[in-house]
Amino acid sequence: MAEVMSPICSERIWALPISGAAVKFLQYLIHRSDFGGHLPVRQKDMAREYNITPQAVSNLMAPLCDLNIVLRPRNDGRRGNSYRLHPLVAKYATPEDMEAAFRHTLKSIKAGELPNLKMPSYVSVPPASGKPQLEVA
Repeated sequence: MAEVMSPICSERIWALPISGAAVKFLQYLIHRSDFGGHLPVRQKDMAREYNITPQAVSNLMAPLCDLNIVLRPRNDGRRGNSYRLHPLVAKYATPEDMEAAFRHTLKSIKAGELPNLKMPSYVSVPPASGKPQLEVA
């Protein structure tokens, strides 16, 4: 089955104010996630699969959480953190599923039930030469 990737993050990944290692880890999270963004693995399992320490997972996850790309849902009674990708960053089974999820997500953001992404909203790609003056919008 083909999957559909949200363009909101994937088309602007170059603009994220995070390290290359965090971008690479985000790609792992997207690959490992279920449709809609649920991450079925715990931090210690991510560490084992990614071949890093649980502390390194925390360090890679922190900037993604700061941008609301990765969300930490309320603890459901189990020990440890559970995570999910923001619905505007997640993958979906079909374009129709993604469209429906986006509609629901935008309503949830407007109602204050879900945080909005904190991603830069650039109109064009920064220049290739010199250090661009990029800031989060």
